[in-house]
Amino acid sequence: MTSPVETKLILGDSKDKLKSIESNSIDLIVTSPPYADSRSSTYGGVKPDEYVEWFLPISCELLRVLKPDGTFILNIKEKVVNGERHTYVLELILALRQQGWLWTEEFMWHKRNSYPGKWPNRFRDSWERLLQFNKSRRFNMYQDAVMVPMGDWARTRLKNLSDTDKVRDPSKVGSGFGKRIANWIDRDMAYPTNVLHMATETGNKNHSAVFPESLPEWFIKLFTKERDWVLDPFAGSGTTIRVARRMARNSIGIEVLQEYYDQAKAKLLDAQQYILFEHKETYEATRPQRRNGLR
Repeated sequence: MTSPVETKLILGDSKDKLKSIESNSIDLIVTSPPYADSRSSTYGGVKPDEYVEWFLPISCELLRVLKPDGTFILNIKEKVVNGERHTYVLELILALRQQGWLWTEEFMWHKRNSYPGKWPNRFRDSWERLLQFNKSRRFNMYQDAVMVPMGDWARTRLKNLSDTDKVRDPSKVGSGFGKRIANWIDRDMAYPTNVLHMATETGNKNHSAVFPESLPEWFIKLFTKERDWVLDPFAGSGTTIRVARRMARNSIGIEVLQEYYDQAKAKLLDAQQYILFEHKETYEATRPQRRNGLR
C-alpha cells in the first residue's frame, strides 16, 4: 500500500528550525528568500552588504539536509544601490561555492507580465535568477518530464538538411560539445532551454512576493519523483508545499511570520492528505477523516 503524502508547515526561523530536519533527507530545495532591502515592512529587510553573512548559516543547514543526489534552486535578484547593481548575489554564489556547493546551472525566469515603468538610467526588470546548486556532480534529473513541443522551426529547419546536419557537428568554439540536427526528425517534443517564460503571480494579494505555482512545479518535475521530499525554508504563503502536495511529493515549509504561516495553513487545510503543523513547538495533525477542529 502506498504511504500517504506528508505536508509539514513549521512556524519559526529557518536557521533554527532546519536543525530538526534529518541530514541527507531532502531531494529538492526550492525557495525565494527575502531579497536584500526588500519586504522591509514584513521581513525587516537585510542590507545588501550583510546579505551573504546572513544567508550562509542557513545554507550550511541546507547543505546538511540535502541528499547527495539532491538539488537546491535559489530564486534571487540583485538590486540597484546608488545607481548601480549591487554585487551581493555574485558574492553569495562565490561564498556558497566556498561552503561546498557546486554551482551547476543558472536558469532565468522571464516574467512575461512585468509591470511597465520609467527610470532615468535603466529599463524595467523582467527576469530573475534561478540558481541551481548541488552537493555532487551526479544528481537526479528527470529531463523527459519537462519536454516541450518542437515548435514551428522544425518544419523549416528539418525540411532540407545539409550534409553537416546529418553527422555530429563539433562545436565551433572548441567546447567539445556538438549537435546532430537529423536526430530530431519526426520528433514532436524537445528538451527546453534554461529560460522559463512564466507570468508573475497575480491571484494572491495577501503576500508581498509570490511566485507562480508553475515555477516550483517545473523544478519539482525536473528533479523529483513521487514521494520524494521537497523543502522550502522561506515558505511564505505556502506555494511550493501546496504544489508539492498536489504532485504527490512529501514536503516541508518553514515560515517565520505568523501572518503568512496562517495564510499557508488555511490553504493547506483543504488538502486530502496527511498534514502536520508546528506552532510554537506544539504539533497539530489533520487527516481527511478527522480535522481536529482546525478548519
